[in-house]
Amino acid sequence: MLKNRYRQFAIAATAALLISGCASNTAIDKPLSDLASYENQKLDWSTCYDNFECADLRVPIDYADLKVGSFKISLLRYKAQDQKNRIGSLIVNPGGPGGSGVDYAYNAEYILDPDILDRYDIVGFDPRGVDRSAPIKCLNGEETDAAYAADAKPDTEAELTQAMAEAKDFIDKCQSSNEYLSHYSTAEAARDMDILRAALGDKKLNYLGKSYGTYLGTLYAQFFPDKVGRMVLDGAVDPNISILEQNISQAKGFDDALGAFITDCAKEDDCPLPKNKTDAIAKIISIFTSSATNPLPRKTKVKNDDRAATESLIVLGTASALYDDVDGWPKLRTALSEALQGHGDSFLDLVDQYTDRSSDGTYASNELDSGAIIDCLDWPDTRTIEETKADAKRFTDAAPIFGPYLAYTNIACKYLTPPTKNKLTRNTNKITSLNTAPVIVIGTTRDPATPYAWAVGLNKIFTSSTLISLNADGHTGQGRGSACVDDAVDDYLLKGISPKKNLTCSL
Repeated sequence: MLKNRYRQFAIAATAALLISGCASNTAIDKPLSDLASYENQKLDWSTCYDNFECADLRVPIDYADLKVGSFKISLLRYKAQDQKNRIGSLIVNPGGPGGSGVDYAYNAEYILDPDILDRYDIVGFDPRGVDRSAPIKCLNGEETDAAYAADAKPDTEAELTQAMAEAKDFIDKCQSSNEYLSHYSTAEAARDMDILRAALGDKKLNYLGKSYGTYLGTLYAQFFPDKVGRMVLDGAVDPNISILEQNISQAKGFDDALGAFITDCAKEDDCPLPKNKTDAIAKIISIFTSSATNPLPRKTKVKNDDRAATESLIVLGTASALYDDVDGWPKLRTALSEALQGHGDSFLDLVDQYTDRSSDGTYASNELDSGAIIDCLDWPDTRTIEETKADAKRFTDAAPIFGPYLAYTNIACKYLTPPTKNKLTRNTNKITSLNTAPVIVIGTTRDPATPYAWAVGLNKIFTSSTLISLNADGHTGQGRGSACVDDAVDDYLLKGISPKKNLTCSL
């Protein structure tokens, strides 16, 4: 969840292959006359990327005042291979906030079973503010580099003052460069998704959302419970947990994931850490803290890139590797080995892969900018800076390794002008229960980014949901090699059949 660098750690559930194009020529356009006109709009699909179709969807900027104008939302569709037996559309979202549904749908063949691809049109969209859909633009490439590298753990009053100044500068740049900054909330994106459902000609919304995408799906279900079709929410977010508790839970999740990594590392021949777990943790913490004053340079020079691995970059690179025990853990062993030799090459590579940074210093997406703003709109943090400082001890007590780096992750939100609240666009109340068609919720027991307890909580909110628990490390459950999980999801999407009772699976 929450891949926003002012909240530091989150989800990259999307496949690595990114595409360009599909962007609207005009992000902001004139309004349509009424909501029915948006719902009944004809999508002008055109062939793109050989086997796909691209189109733009128009949605109101402000659902409370349609006269303000419209955003153009970028769409990509992979049409069902068996059109004769087509079930409908399956809208997908990989997480974030800030993750591209267009990129995710482009990788449909790697995400979903061939039988699903036969029967569903796979449709991805970039939510408002993200990538190709009226993108939020705050920082250029160099400024984004600086934001990722900046001190995430202010240890002194001077460092905290500097962090607050940088946070304010970020928000100032966002507010001066984006006219409709208050209209990028997930609540509004959920309403956009119903416009998309209607424009696709589907009576019900069939949806696969991962991580933050589960929050998007939950808000859709709150607003349109009678329109929910077959919905899979994987790597679940409990919408009733405060932003403070979310951050503490995530910090603990990453500490636990690092502990699992260390236990596994001790079994590997290339593990650079001491066999004793306590000593191994101390070694990793020493790498973090020493890089605060002595960032690790590259051993191999890269053209036009003189960055060194700062403390924040090393922490971020470590967290990113913990999402995936299959590919990420070996890379982390390599990065730690290099760090102990005084070099930061692999940590920088981990960060660049995680943040979509290209070798020329540009970023393939606006995920830092969009994720930070959407988070602030979704989860307002009303604490004073003094309260934030007092709460920092809770982070360290709950998660001694990652906690100190997450204690101040929402300070930028304090400088964002709050949006006008109204019942059409803002979700300000706890969601006690949702009565919809049957829904599947998936939680991974040792998920660092969306703790398993959140899936249990979301399962309780959806009164007709089935909980699938994957006993595993890493983030999310579907498509990771568990036939138990994947077969249950496929049966549900293809036949509408949920497991008869909650299901426990393993890899």
